[in-house]
Amino acid sequence: MSIDIAVDDSCISAFWKLKSKQDINTVIYRLNNLLDRCVVEHEGNLTHDELMLALPANEPRLVIYDLPFATGDGTRRNKILLIYWLPQGAAPRHKAAYGHAHTALRDTLDGSQLLPVQSTSAPDLDYHRLASQARTA
Repeated sequence: MSIDIAVDDSCISAFWKLKSKQDINTVIYRLNNLLDRCVVEHEGNLTHDELMLALPANEPRLVIYDLPFATGDGTRRNKILLIYWLPQGAAPRHKAAYGHAHTALRDTLDGSQLLPVQSTSAPDLDYHRLASQARTA
């Protein structure tokens, strides 16, 4: 069974706002109650720690996060991540719906420019781990 997930226009607007460096570095997306439309849950300028606190323990989310990091020679860089937060305690139907939403959002936002990160627990999103992935991307 194929699930069609619509991506709300607000999702695209928030992404372009982040990409153009307009005072936000994080957009958190969720599915509506019918699990058929991706919408913006939060947009803002979050630290890594604040992002971790914003992710629900038992519900999936999709996150665009502009990660600041330093290269091996100390040069400051940023990489935009597409985080697929899929905690182990999430309901199976939510996991399935968010899998389709991830694909729909990635395709809508031209995911070729985004570093994909899939995570099932907080250690997967450790700052140093993300920065290491960004350095080698």
